[in-house]
Amino acid sequence: MLKAYIVDDEPLARDELKYLLSRTGQVDILGESDCIEDAVAAVKVLKPDLVFLDIELAEENGLTLARQLETLEPAPAIVFATAYDEYALQAFELNAVDYILKPFDEERIQKTLEKIKSMQKLASKQTPLQASVPPNRNGKMPVMVDERIILLTIAEIVYLETSEGKCNIVTMDQTYKVTDALVVLEKKLPSPKFFRVHRSYIVNLDYINEIEPWFNSTYNLLMKDGSKVPVSRTYVKELKQLLGF
Repeated sequence: MLKAYIVDDEPLARDELKYLLSRTGQVDILGESDCIEDAVAAVKVLKPDLVFLDIELAEENGLTLARQLETLEPAPAIVFATAYDEYALQAFELNAVDYILKPFDEERIQKTLEKIKSMQKLASKQTPLQASVPPNRNGKMPVMVDERIILLTIAEIVYLETSEGKCNIVTMDQTYKVTDALVVLEKKLPSPKFFRVHRSYIVNLDYINEIEPWFNSTYNLLMKDGSKVPVSRTYVKELKQLLGF
């Protein structure tokens, strides 16, 4: 059973979602709240697998809560459940698992649960070495490539990217297609040397050649291997502080 928590300031919306989730027979509702403060406190204690989160809360924004939940260990999967479609890009920049619109559709919710179960199944297939071993004293990181465990030299990694559920680790000489999720690899990398600049990219700051202003207050990073990596607005401020520009 998936353990879920619901955050929405509309009681009727919470009730509808609880009803549809209960009909699936796959979800145990641990609790619900209508504000960020109560939600953070409850999630820390209850440790749900996923949080269904509205965006337009009374005098609050669900995106703020998502950023706080992302820092927890373990962090729950986030599913935005809202009446507004204009926040979808921001939601996925925060690594949301899914984005469903009100009024809720039972079939759509079922697809969301299937996606989350698939992610859990993939994570369970990681070997203990993959899941728990941090970079060793020699600066190596173990990753699974074609059912083989390869020890990559961390200092040689230019950037990491994820696309269509696959993760690539790019060095100056080679690209490794690995089975690990980007969020798993992120925990193995030393910070602030490696910095997330986009929901789909983590870069090695040592390999940035140039910072190119882009549209809508975003940037592109021109890397030493010739690649161009986008920086989303979510991470611009912190990147500027790190690099001093």
